[in-house]
Amino acid sequence: MIAAIKEFFNQYEQRFNDALAGREDIDGTVNSFAECFIEANTNGVMCGANNDEFRKNIPKGNAFYKNIRTKLMKIKDIEITSLNDTHYIAKVYWHSEYERKDNTEVNIDFDVIYLLQYRDQHLKIFAYITGDEQAELQKNGLI
Repeated sequence: MIAAIKEFFNQYEQRFNDALAGREDIDGTVNSFAECFIEANTNGVMCGANNDEFRKNIPKGNAFYKNIRTKLMKIKDIEITSLNDTHYIAKVYWHSEYERKDNTEVNIDFDVIYLLQYRDQHLKIFAYITGDEQAELQKNGLI
């Protein structure tokens, strides 16, 4: 299962970078999430549904990252914890590269904790925990 989880996130990374290049895989993103999921960050907790609204918001999210001139999102490392035969925690250490409007580059490293469920021979994200991404982007002059 460790190899399957690493491959799941390698594909997740590839979809993100493909979207930055204008090649969106909305179905791939939708299929990465459970029917409902939780996002927690320093600003609170949000519950989401994997529905038509979620599908419509994916291109908007991709456009946001393109608009702030994201150049690359790369996985540096993944720590995986098995909770039982169907549930896992993956702490993904990301490296991101941006170009500010003045053409200077900025790199930001951050981590995201994902909770995954393995069901029907597929991994699905049912929760993720992040820091305050907006504050970090603002601190680095990207928004």
